[in-house]
Amino acid sequence: MDEQRKEMLKKLPKIDEIILLLEKQDIYSLAPRDIVIATCRTVVQNLREKIIEAKEKDLPKFSLDLASAVGEVERLIKGLYRYSLRRVVNATGVILHTNLGRAPLCPEALQRIVEVGKSYSNLEFDLAKGERGQRYDHVSHLICTLTGAEDALIVNNNAAAVLLVLNTLAEGKEAIVSRGELIEIGGEFRIPEIMHKSASRLCEVGTTNRTRLSDYEKAINADTGLILKVHTSNFRIVGFTEEADIESLVALGKSRGIPVMDDLGSGCLIDLDLYGLQHEPTVREVLSTGVDVVTFSGDKLLGGPQAGIIVGKKDVLEKIKKNPLNRALRIDKFTLAALEATLMHYLNPAAAVKKLRSLKALTEPVAAVKKRALKLIAKLQKENFDSLKFSLHEDFAAAGGGSLPTQKIPTILVGIKNKKMAASRMEEKLRKLEVPVIVRVDKDEILLDLRTIAEDDFLFIIEGLKQVMSN
Repeated sequence: MDEQRKEMLKKLPKIDEIILLLEKQDIYSLAPRDIVIATCRTVVQNLREKIIEAKEKDLPKFSLDLASAVGEVERLIKGLYRYSLRRVVNATGVILHTNLGRAPLCPEALQRIVEVGKSYSNLEFDLAKGERGQRYDHVSHLICTLTGAEDALIVNNNAAAVLLVLNTLAEGKEAIVSRGELIEIGGEFRIPEIMHKSASRLCEVGTTNRTRLSDYEKAINADTGLILKVHTSNFRIVGFTEEADIESLVALGKSRGIPVMDDLGSGCLIDLDLYGLQHEPTVREVLSTGVDVVTFSGDKLLGGPQAGIIVGKKDVLEKIKKNPLNRALRIDKFTLAALEATLMHYLNPAAAVKKLRSLKALTEPVAAVKKRALKLIAKLQKENFDSLKFSLHEDFAAAGGGSLPTQKIPTILVGIKNKKMAASRMEEKLRKLEVPVIVRVDKDEILLDLRTIAEDDFLFIIEGLKQVMSN
């Protein structure tokens, strides 16, 4: 180690000196002594490592004075009070954006979360009988009414639902699935890996693009526990293709005494064809085939909180409920409250597409999106941003969340060009705001997709641009 580094390391602020100065500034009103000491050590250690690793030309840039160290400790401790999980403005046009929390909850769901969370509730108490009840009962009847299922169970996400069903019906046995349906979902979770963790054995049939009913028939043996169909919600295979439909698989399962499961993934409760979107099989439609069990998500096309919903025949659901894994995967009272409020909207499907934000974004006429875009531009122009130029563009939004992967949804973008700042720099600044605005970038302009922007987001966009332009 060279002499300059050695001298700099000797001059590093002492922990005791930093703490003494912090105590005079009433640091313990922000954090207890053990956290303060740990933060001081972190600051000094980070500075030590930077000095050791820095290039020689950068060494003069390091500040070794006591005041700088104290300021850094204060900054880190005050940062503990800043929420990491925050509201953002989704201006990307990806409606069910997995990285941005997927479906925003409706006002009624938020209200129910607050009401249930601020007091005691009858989470597992049967008010009619005055005895212990099951938490699933709060939504199972509503789910069955909306889907035609005999029974329902809710766990914390759809991957958990698939894991639980596979473990219950095919533990130690084979589960037959088409090679073309061995999908990977978000976060690098793959169907084969989930099957492995469920202690079922994958029996892969057919080819990537063509799997016939006869492939399933040939694979059935004394060790077969389940026939599994997976809806390829996050991709489509086109061209020279063939697949066995769920009706045929159900008939095969009945003839051989083998349960059939359909993992729908997104889980749609309304007919999207009515709104000009591609056909997506509804849960009721699939259950009408006589399939034994269906799994789907609560926070995708359904538009509610994250949940895995399991519906199907009562005798099958009873087995699943008794699985010890069920307790490990169960949902909490907040999810139940939000899910119940969301599901109630489906009692009036025409109203649901207006009240559930994700459904509204999927089905809203492009003329209404354009009207909102023009309103945003009008508000922006009133702010007199001298160096900003605004424009309208036609484009396509995406459903996201592994739903409707080939569906192009017409949308309107507001383009913003900055004469004094690169679009990439503007994107970064908007992303680092207290309420971040997440945008697209195309060459020299940022793009705001109005299909995922509500009017109550306008204020955050306007104030955000003011901050960006003032810095």
